[in-house]
Amino acid sequence: MTYFAREEFFQKLREIERKWQDLWERDHVFEPEVDEKKPKFFLTVPYPYTSGPLHIGHARTYTIGDVHARYMRLKGYNVLFPMAFHITGTPIESVSFMIAHGDKEAIDLYKSYVRIYINDEKEVERIVNSFTDPWNVMKFFSSVIIRDFKSVGFSIDWRRRFTTGDKVYNSFVRWQFTKLMEKGYITRGTHPVLYDILEDQVVGEDDIKGGDEIKPEIIEFTAVKFRGDGKVFVAATLRPETVFGVTNIWVNPNAEYVELDVNGERWIVSKEAEEKIRRQGWPAKTIKTLKGSDLINSFVETPDGRKVPVLPAEFVDPDQATGVVYSVPAHAPYDLIALMDLGLYGKIKPIKVISIEGYSDFPAEDAIRKHGVKSQKDVKQLDEATDEIYKEEFYRGVMAIGPFSGEKVSEVKQKVVSWLVERGYAFTFYEVKAEKRPVLSRAGGKVIAAVLRDQWFINYDAPGWKDLAWKALNSMEIIPQIYRRNFEEAFNWVKMRPCARKRGIGTRLPFDEEWIIESLSDSTIYMALYTVMHRIRSLGIEEMENDFWDYIFLGNGDPEKIAEKLGIRKEDIEGMRREFLYWYPVDMRHTAIAHISNHLTFFIFHHVAIFPEGLWPKKITLNDLVIREGEKMAKSKGNVIPLANIGRSYSADWFRLYVVSAADLKTVLDWREEEMRTVGGRLEKFFRMAEEIMRMEGGKGKEIMTKWFITRVNKAIKEVDKCYSSHMYREAVVRGFFDMMRDFETYMRYGGADSAVLRDMLNKWIRMISPVIPHTAEELWHMMGEKGYVSAARWPEAEEVDEDAELAFEMAESTVEDVNKIIRTLKVRPRKLYIYVAPEWKYDLASKLSKLKSPVNPKEAFDIAKDYMKMGEEARKLVEEFIKGQVIKFSKREYELKILSELKDMIKERTGVEEVHVVEAEKAEYDPKNRAKLAIPGRPALYIE
Repeated sequence: MTYFAREEFFQKLREIERKWQDLWERDHVFEPEVDEKKPKFFLTVPYPYTSGPLHIGHARTYTIGDVHARYMRLKGYNVLFPMAFHITGTPIESVSFMIAHGDKEAIDLYKSYVRIYINDEKEVERIVNSFTDPWNVMKFFSSVIIRDFKSVGFSIDWRRRFTTGDKVYNSFVRWQFTKLMEKGYITRGTHPVLYDILEDQVVGEDDIKGGDEIKPEIIEFTAVKFRGDGKVFVAATLRPETVFGVTNIWVNPNAEYVELDVNGERWIVSKEAEEKIRRQGWPAKTIKTLKGSDLINSFVETPDGRKVPVLPAEFVDPDQATGVVYSVPAHAPYDLIALMDLGLYGKIKPIKVISIEGYSDFPAEDAIRKHGVKSQKDVKQLDEATDEIYKEEFYRGVMAIGPFSGEKVSEVKQKVVSWLVERGYAFTFYEVKAEKRPVLSRAGGKVIAAVLRDQWFINYDAPGWKDLAWKALNSMEIIPQIYRRNFEEAFNWVKMRPCARKRGIGTRLPFDEEWIIESLSDSTIYMALYTVMHRIRSLGIEEMENDFWDYIFLGNGDPEKIAEKLGIRKEDIEGMRREFLYWYPVDMRHTAIAHISNHLTFFIFHHVAIFPEGLWPKKITLNDLVIREGEKMAKSKGNVIPLANIGRSYSADWFRLYVVSAADLKTVLDWREEEMRTVGGRLEKFFRMAEEIMRMEGGKGKEIMTKWFITRVNKAIKEVDKCYSSHMYREAVVRGFFDMMRDFETYMRYGGADSAVLRDMLNKWIRMISPVIPHTAEELWHMMGEKGYVSAARWPEAEEVDEDAELAFEMAESTVEDVNKIIRTLKVRPRKLYIYVAPEWKYDLASKLSKLKSPVNPKEAFDIAKDYMKMGEEARKLVEEFIKGQVIKFSKREYELKILSELKDMIKERTGVEEVHVVEAEKAEYDPKNRAKLAIPGRPALYIE
């Protein structure tokens, strides 16, 4: 279905788009070479992962990158905008594993993906069956992504493409990790990691379903032991300082629990925690499985020697930490309301642990009362109450009991943990925190926190490294600026990160071949490879040693010896070095905000680790996500629009115009079909208007309207230029397309339509909007008889503008508004309209008064006006209006008189009056209400009858 007014235009536009895509490719328009005479601009957008088709959310990000690349070409820059494909890690391997093992859901899903591109069902079956080989998954989706990117008009240099599984890439990444190891940034040790228990290996965000969105991370609990009747109930907490106020233990009566033998102790934890305990290094043997209800009314001893009962609570999540929770009703709203629901509040008395000014002995009571909590079902209010109490107690609370009485809560946590550990009552327990649970790998395995020995890590906290990263961040532009804080938070947070695993596709660690570098660690400085990949491919070399990369990227070593070893010329090596230095550093890295905490953070860290300061990235730009009709896009909802459908249901330029204009960078783009329909209509209107202008001959433009029109176009050139350069793309389209269309339409209708002026301005307009709708612009450019490609043209030069002409038009439009207000007030049908333009002396006086600084000094104003006081009351009132700041900007009197006469037809149309008379106030022969004297510059007086 299409939303254009006429189907034939849609078909024509698709033909136009295919034509120019083919011609761009044929003539290598977007394949730049080193040109020392031109300034360079190197822009990158992250390479896509090839485990499935891309959708309009991805397309928004790539479109913004392409718009900027096209704009910079117009500004005279030699622009490199390359692309490659990410295939490393476990996602593609997981697809192959599921299909090979007959996973019906995965097979059906991938058949639906392939059907986007293939109509023959037998061919769909054959292709999906071939996906048991991960390389076939990569080959299919990389090929269709290239097709999709071309179909949307992305101006990419495809000569430089590669995949992260290529031998060249493996060699490059091994060099990178050798450098990191030499600098001491890679270490081996025992640390908590995200772990897929199905595939039995470490995973990163890229390996987790929705990893960028749910933001999985590992948090540290304190597991506290409560002993009783030969058993140990292991309760996990984030607030160990409250252990002195425990009144009972909570278990979920409907959950399964296990009794484990751990170093001779019989631990009680939830069934879900059993695997976590083992994966965190505890030698646990299962003794038996228990129902939660079997544990109720047991008694255990607290670390400070008190007996407390085990009670039921359905709010306990068996998959959160150990599935056992200790209760501190004085300070935890959930614990307090659970006791109330059981009818035990009063029988079990809260224990005050923390004093806080402004609260009673039991702050949880105050909080549930304040937030209107009635039962455990009031989850929202309970969460609000809990957040309030925890923050207040942490920042303002003082310990009231126990060995640390009198100390600040904010300073005592680690002391309490040490006190418990020393007495054998506690240990550290790790859990996965995410915005949505359960956390699953792309293979469908549950992701838990595990503690691995001899795991390879990148230590982002290594001495000096983070200082360099901060230096780079502080010198970079982050656009929009509101996201700089996100980077700062990520920098503060990032420390140890596992960088390798035993399975998956990728590059083997150069110093430990058993391990494969994970996908967020091998994709940090690959932009450097773009600069020379086409040269490497043409030379037919694949497996280079570290000395090759040392010379190309760092200038170290002997190019002659390196060339001899590879069987190539010294000039080839030196040429690659020159090309790298020409293009680097990255001038702009554009992506979505979901990548800030991982990919973009690592991008900065690895660049400062490997390259000298002059080659560090200069700018990062970001855009928010895309939703559809107010809802998040999801396969389960069936509301995902594949990138491939853009050309079928819409068109490239239609999509580009909508996706750029619908939201600014920092705003979520809510895809609305009705809005899309409107934008499609505007695009057709633009094309038809341009065609009409090209058919026009002769025509004499009205003087002031022509000056106004030329001014509007030339001001737009400056304003849109500034918008593009400031990454205000939405504003660029609003001013450069929608506003401009209205200006053209106004001039063509009311300005006399000088065909030469219109063609000249159209030429500028086409160039101005070509970054957003390049195919349409290219077609119109050639229809006008212009040589070459508009994609390779220069940004239009802005000529001098006539501000008076623009002010005069604004005055005319304000006059129309004033007339309509009068008509609505009088509730009459107007027949004649008299517009009285102020006399010349008022313009002289107003011109002098307008030079005074605001606020206007009355004495200065009247001193200037003294020679005009002979004009009486009218002069005094004009001065007073200036003093009050009530005089609007005004044009020349000649312009205002002429434009009102030129726009009589517009005034009639917009007001409904039958006759319009423009009168010089001092010559008014017909002025029955004595209105002429009220006219001032920029605001004519009006009389309607």
